[in-house]
Amino acid sequence: MKLEICHLYPDVLNLYGDQGNIVCLQKRLEWRGIEVAVTGLPIGARARLSEFDLFFVGGGQDFEQGVLLEELAGEKGADIRAAVLDGKVFFAVCGGYQMLGQYYKTHDGSQMDFLGALDIHTVGARERMIGDYMFDTGEGCCGVVVGFENHSGKTYLGNTASPLGRVLRGFGNNGEDGTEGCRYLNTFGTYAHGPMLPKNPRLADAILGVALSAKYPGVTLEELDDEVENSAHEYMVSRLRK
Repeated sequence: MKLEICHLYPDVLNLYGDQGNIVCLQKRLEWRGIEVAVTGLPIGARARLSEFDLFFVGGGQDFEQGVLLEELAGEKGADIRAAVLDGKVFFAVCGGYQMLGQYYKTHDGSQMDFLGALDIHTVGARERMIGDYMFDTGEGCCGVVVGFENHSGKTYLGNTASPLGRVLRGFGNNGEDGTEGCRYLNTFGTYAHGPMLPKNPRLADAILGVALSAKYPGVTLEELDDEVENSAHEYMVSRLRK
């Protein structure tokens, strides 16, 4: 068995250690004896996205997102949008999460139109939402998730988008409605940096499990010894619950 992972825009969307999520996914596959290949797809590079099983999009600031606008409006943007709508597995963080949505309107009123793959939009605020936080995805998914957020954009979900979780501590999507992230088809969007997957092994395996079962129906992930990862996770949960 083999999974093909595509790292979209590693040259510009790479804040706060987000690339560590790629390392986590790669190692959790290799520890199970599953072959994995990671392909970076920077600005200007094209590939047949149908050949990939899982996509990662990291975080970026307004400037980096602006650099991508021309490409997102072209054929590569159309390919990414089609991959989301075709049910390919995406894990997108912060700026990458916003980029999959409809648009980002800055606090001074200028607007960047994005991919429109997710029924979400983002409005910039003057004050940043910063700090360690946690949210609950429910036992049907991954339970409590911990991470670090640092964003001024407030994201709002449309009718066809569901939250990835409900905020227990911190701000989440917008600091107003208690939602965090987005789950649509096989896309997982979140504001959690960190990287967040190493200390949330249940979420990492949920993402990998969707990708694996899509390519190899009936195949499931075997259990790993996550004592260290769970210890780090529980430490953060206990801190944030005080």
